[in-house]
Formats: sequence, structure tokens, C-alpha cells
Amino acid sequence: MMEFFVNYGGVLFAMAGMFLAVTMGGIGSARGVGIAGEAAAGVIVEEPEKFAKSLILQLLPGTQGLYGFVIGVLAMLQVQAGMSFQEGFRIFLACLPVGFVGWKSAYYQAKVAAAGINILAKNEEHLFKGVIYAVMVETYAILAFVFSIMLLYTVTI
Repeated sequence: MMEFFVNYGGVLFAMAGMFLAVTMGGIGSARGVGIAGEAAAGVIVEEPEKFAKSLILQLLPGTQGLYGFVIGVLAMLQVQAGMSFQEGFRIFLACLPVGFVGWKSAYYQAKVAAAGINILAKNEEHLFKGVIYAVMVETYAILAFVFSIMLLYTVTI
């Protein structure tokens, strides 16, 4: 068993990191886009002409899934057969910020986006105030994304 981890542990840890980055960001985004979509659907029933504007707010929580996907691909490009356990673990750790922050921030961004959709329903000319509120949550997903990139490309063990 120990020989297996010596030979393949690095690749397994790197793959686990890629899995977490992609799936956690994807799960958060899927949930977030769903929450905002439910709010948008309520507005569209009454005022279908607001579809495009509500779509802007619905799409915002989807970006965390994209960030996780990009980190997963960048990490995959660093995986090599026979890589050391330490190198695989480094890649694993580099994937965690975008995975965890993406998972949670997409949910909270969806809640803010749903509130922004309520602004759209009641007072259309104030829509972009709701967009700005939702983008503020996005800031933390972007910071985690950048940090994961920095960890992938600047830290060596």
C-alpha cells in the first residue's frame, strides 16, 4: 500500500484537487444560478420584457463554476506521471481556495442577485444597483481564483 502512494500519491492528490476545484465551484454555481433563476421566473411571468435584464443577475453566480473549471484545467496541465507526493499535494492545496470560496460565494451571490431581481421587479431604473451589490460578492471569488493561480505557479516544494 505504501509503495502505491509513493508511486501514485502525487497524481492522486493533484487529481483530488482538480476534482474539488471543478465540482465545488460547479455545485455552488448550479445552486446559485437556480436560486436567481427562480426569482427571475417570478418577474418574467408578470413582465416578460424584463427577461434580458433579469438574465444578467441570474448569470452572475455562474462565474464561480468557470473559475473552478479554469483552475482544474491549469492544474491538469501540471500533472505528470510519477510526480512526487509533495508536488501533488501542492497542486491539491492550490485548488482549495477557488473550490471552497466558489462553492460558498456562488450561493451568497445568488441571494444578493435574487434581491436585485426584486429591485428590477419594483423599480427597473435601479437595476444596476442590484448588479453592483451582486458583483461585490464576486470580488471574493475572484480573489480566491487569483490566489489559486498564484499557488499553482509560484509556490514550489
